[in-house]
Amino acid sequence: MNKKSKEFLNAILTHPSPSGFEEPVQKIVREYAADFADRVDTDVHGNVMAVRNPDSPFRIMLAGHCDQIGFIVNYIDPDGFIYFLGLGGWDPQVIIGSHVNIWGANGPVHGIIGKKPIHLLTEDERKKVPKIQDLWIDIGAANKEEAEKAVRVGDPITVALEWNELMNENIASPATDDKVGLWVIMEALRRINPKKLSCGVYAVSTVQEEVGLRGAKTSSFGIDPAVGIAVDVTHATDCPTIDKKANGEVKLGSGPAIGVGPNINRKLLDALCKTANEHEIPYQLSAEPRITGTDAASIQVSRAGVAAALISIPNRYMHTPVEIVSLKDMEAAADLIARYCESVEPDTSYIPG
Repeated sequence: MNKKSKEFLNAILTHPSPSGFEEPVQKIVREYAADFADRVDTDVHGNVMAVRNPDSPFRIMLAGHCDQIGFIVNYIDPDGFIYFLGLGGWDPQVIIGSHVNIWGANGPVHGIIGKKPIHLLTEDERKKVPKIQDLWIDIGAANKEEAEKAVRVGDPITVALEWNELMNENIASPATDDKVGLWVIMEALRRINPKKLSCGVYAVSTVQEEVGLRGAKTSSFGIDPAVGIAVDVTHATDCPTIDKKANGEVKLGSGPAIGVGPNINRKLLDALCKTANEHEIPYQLSAEPRITGTDAASIQVSRAGVAAALISIPNRYMHTPVEIVSLKDMEAAADLIARYCESVEPDTSYIPG
């Protein structure tokens, strides 16, 4: 991974973008894409669209959502402890004891997620799985009045944003879902050779995926693409306790997973696999028996219908503060999409049959 691309990845992973509060990351995306895109636009919903060859009538949409799961301030009690709700799906057990930042009007306020210590739990309490409403954030405030000088109801919250490099070109970060997908689509757009491009490519940093695939719905309607490729994460099943018979076999570092199922256009699937084979790009296949919970679901049924595909980056420990992905899988996905876009002719048909 070249230095500038890695710096971009670091920047988007370490800046906040809870669903509905994506502006800090979208600013980084606009500045980065300006170096290689022919045009960069932002719509009223907050989606950022970096475009190459915008005058072409045949349009390909690449979607990676920039929003991350987070929390929102819901209540401040008289003692200054802060109660919160989830933005997106959390397992409360994995956030206990986490460092967090509340992104207030005057800047981030550091705190920790607390609960009653195990020593003080009753026998019945020890048997219960905690709920979000059983947890609170402690910012060290002496009382409600002091806390309200720093934060207010409605402020977004993230776990501490960082990334750590692990062995074998793997990284751990709380926001790889789906900022690695965002990185892939922007890197794919950057890697396209404009001399080989005969269609328009729209790389869209979509918003509010975690709360209902909302950004992809509005941006795909506006772009009206013939082809739409969503890049998201999928569960890596190469760690203990995951049943491969039920969840398939997807390995970290073995290439991106290309989805197969009713949400995926078969001709587009074949074209992506053919491109990967021709360029010796590693990939895996992932069975998707239902409509996926990704931007591909919204893109596929936009307007009169779009030829949709899903390319996923294997992710261990999804929706936790310690998600792990492989830089090698991300690089392979970016190359695959770039080479595919270069191969598309404006008269290409994706009508089945």
